Amino acid sequence: MMTVSASRYPMARIPVLASNVVAASQPLAAQAGLRMLLAGGSAVDAALAAAATLTVVEPIMNGIGGDLYAAVWDGERLHALNSTGASPAAWHRSRFDKYDQMPMKGWDTVTVPGQVAGWRALSKRFGKLPFQQLFGPAVDYAERGFPVSPFVASVWSELAALVSDQPGFAKTFLIDGRPPVAGEVWRAPGHARALQAIAETEGESFYRGALAEAIVSFSERTGGCLSLDDFAAHEPIWCEPLSLQYRDYTLHELPPNGFGIAALMALGILEHFDVRAMGQDSADAYHVQIEAMRLAFADLYKHVSDPRSMRVPVTSLLDRDYLAQRARLIDLRRAGAPAPGKPRLGGTVYLTTADASGMMVSLIQSNYWAFGSGLVVPDLGIALHNRGSNFTLERGHPNEVGPRKVPLHTIIPGFVTRHGAPVMSFGVMGGAMQTQGHLQFLSRLGDFDQEPQSICDAPRFMLSPTDGVVNVEAHMPRDVANLLAARGHRMQTLPTGHLTFGSAQLISRVGNNYCAVSDPRRDGIAAGF
Repeated sequence: MMTVSASRYPMARIPVLASNVVAASQPLAAQAGLRMLLAGGSAVDAALAAAATLTVVEPIMNGIGGDLYAAVWDGERLHALNSTGASPAAWHRSRFDKYDQMPMKGWDTVTVPGQVAGWRALSKRFGKLPFQQLFGPAVDYAERGFPVSPFVASVWSELAALVSDQPGFAKTFLIDGRPPVAGEVWRAPGHARALQAIAETEGESFYRGALAEAIVSFSERTGGCLSLDDFAAHEPIWCEPLSLQYRDYTLHELPPNGFGIAALMALGILEHFDVRAMGQDSADAYHVQIEAMRLAFADLYKHVSDPRSMRVPVTSLLDRDYLAQRARLIDLRRAGAPAPGKPRLGGTVYLTTADASGMMVSLIQSNYWAFGSGLVVPDLGIALHNRGSNFTLERGHPNEVGPRKVPLHTIIPGFVTRHGAPVMSFGVMGGAMQTQGHLQFLSRLGDFDQEPQSICDAPRFMLSPTDGVVNVEAHMPRDVANLLAARGHRMQTLPTGHLTFGSAQLISRVGNNYCAVSDPRRDGIAAGF
């Protein structure tokens, strides 16, 4: 059982202890989830109400047109859901010959959004309340408006500038041509209509009805190639989670096409070092975590993709002997520049909920980069994601762009058990930070027995997979950052809470109750009763 105490780091949040809890990155969303628990709903009902509300109150990070992963502890075992959509059937390789690299906005980034189907699948399997009831708070906020929260407002203008030229964006997300400011009321009546249609049809309209027709019509008019057949073909997948034991704890992740396997690989490398003896928050402890992450990323970007096109099996990437070989490449004195190994062949929101029955939910959904693709379906507020940008143009690569493929995904919900019992439901928003957050959280738990709020508040690093720069938060001790730089790490110190370091929510089991934590780096809260 995890213990609970105040954080040892200079943050301002206090964890919430209760038998029914919600932790989300925006207060109105957390309260929407709590309303479902008070109405007799399950943790899944609470998660879905919070998720639907987040599409309204935190639209910079997610929307109706995104993808979703979830892990659900039903009180006895863990279930995993992958509802990420495939590329259009018309995405033949020749369509992308005009690009030097995959675009980040526009129609050539839009795969079929899987999120709505994921909502429906979770509700059907684990929900107690009527599906339509879950959308009440979200529809109300979209119709009547709500005051924009401080963090959301602070990045709205920056992200909007990246995609404001895309069809439908300005009409939906700008007020008289400008982004809203903190405290200003923002309304999204079209978004409300779309959510209402999803609620009334249990998502059917989004894949085989009026909403699908509206999206496809918009695509045809503005240069896309999504078809009704593409939407009708989407089905969420219930899958068996991957897992790896680290010290006394087991981390569970969804299998590819997600980044979760990289967190498991990194932990499988890290276990070959006595991190506890190195000392909490020491340069040595950070160094071996960064180097383990470098090695895991090298293999992730070389080998992981849509599982149907992977040539290296998951079992080979997680083979203990292979990970031990990779661990031997780490030099404790200097930073490395690892190449992919040769294993044997064979913009995002996160929330978590738990209820008194023992059910715990770890859910993540995303439109990815800067409101997604920037494309917004007129009069419906459906912002379409840009997950297709995570394909590669490299010929012959398993993640090469092509028709009816799912791209590599950064979004990963985490879940931790110990000797088969639930310990923690958690996630860390923020692109490639997510995998690294999972690694850092598990080390703090398994190596140093840190309490939930301290795990969340501790200074983070974020290794950039593209240029190898190690970004660290300003509250990392200066001498530690200097020692890392002396070992050859290219360091960059950013303000604590910078967008780079993401945002976490976590719920830990404390006897028959829970401890819920919301990251002070964002607007969110933990709430319970």
